[in-house]
Amino acid sequence: MADLTRDDEVAAQVATDLLKRPAVTEHVTPAEKVRVVTELTRDDSVAQEVTTSLLRRPAVARKTMRDDTTRMLVNRAQFDNSNETRDRIRERTPAVRAIEHTIEYLDLVGSCHGFVATLGRLVPQLRGQEFTEDERETVCRQIGRVRAAADWLEGALNNGEFTLDEQLVQLLKGE
Repeated sequence: MADLTRDDEVAAQVATDLLKRPAVTEHVTPAEKVRVVTELTRDDSVAQEVTTSLLRRPAVARKTMRDDTTRMLVNRAQFDNSNETRDRIRERTPAVRAIEHTIEYLDLVGSCHGFVATLGRLVPQLRGQEFTEDERETVCRQIGRVRAAADWLEGALNNGEFTLDEQLVQLLKGE
């Protein structure tokens, strides 16, 4: 047998035939099965097909998704796929970008309006309330964040620079 399996093509055929026999595969240890499957799925198209087949088994999918890293990578892949789809739609249908612009504009104006309306409702209710020094400092810190965000928005609208710099990111995070 060892002489027959020295030729890679013959060895591949023998391995394929042996792995088709359930009585043979039940004697292979789980660790060896994992090693063999890992080796056989180095090819991305094979790995994709095997993964798809395995995840179609509800018990396997459920247990697999309990792993935090796996779940994060699947979510990331879904996000990336959605972005690719969105980009293709934008390329094919320019009106989509105009619709998105309108939605973003309305969100922005609505956010500003909501903030002002909330303050208009809350500030008059503060009359007669006493704040501790910590409370006052916390509110002042938040006002600083609001000012920074408002300045950023105003600057972005005026000069077209819409990226966050590191200092602003830290300020908006409250660091």
